[in-house]
Amino acid sequence: MTPNEEKKIREKLKQKTWNEIKTNDSWAIFKVMSEFVDGFEKMSRIGPCVSIFGSARTKVGDKYYELAEEISYQLTQQGYGIITGGGPGIMEAGNKGAHRGKGISVGLNIELPFEQKDNPYIDRDKNLEFDYFFVRKVMFVKYAQGFVAMPGGFGTLDELFEAMTLIQTHKIGKFPILLVGTEFWNGMLDWIKKVLLEQHGNISESDLDLFHIVDTAEEVVEIINTFYNKHLLSPNF
Repeated sequence: MTPNEEKKIREKLKQKTWNEIKTNDSWAIFKVMSEFVDGFEKMSRIGPCVSIFGSARTKVGDKYYELAEEISYQLTQQGYGIITGGGPGIMEAGNKGAHRGKGISVGLNIELPFEQKDNPYIDRDKNLEFDYFFVRKVMFVKYAQGFVAMPGGFGTLDELFEAMTLIQTHKIGKFPILLVGTEFWNGMLDWIKKVLLEQHGNISESDLDLFHIVDTAEEVVEIINTFYNKHLLSPNF
């Protein structure tokens, strides 16, 4: 085979692959739309909720598992439902606390090659399945009145900074964000202050007011309740 013939074959394969990509993208639009429609229809009926983020790898008996369960339980006693990613670990703890408190327990599941499986504490009619992370994140943020970030990995950080960015840019209202676990989050907070703010000026000092770092369920409930007691009395809320 001559070099010219090899070049022609490579060009044909490249064109075929690109055409397949374009075709798949066109059909994916309908899948994305169906996930949004199904999510909007189900989530619009849940009432006021708090989204809880955290690691799928946290084991039963871990102090943060137990704390996530207690936070969820106490929030349900204040009339809030709980939204989690629907899987194991912190997500399971959040739904378990809501279930124990006889509150609304929502699970936003995502299809993953590992880690993710439905936990048994989600309300049967409030278990949603997603293929697309970005659709799932919309549901986390759009229908939450507050965000609680427990210790976690990349997924937790992604969800946390998504919420913070949307509030910072005024794309959503200024809802309370609670980072639970001083020992876990303090290193990140130091980096944000020293590197993002002081060294590079990539954020404003007021952006540090977007979140609170706490250690107890009582602090979480108090901050969320104080926020809503204040704003519900405001004529501009």
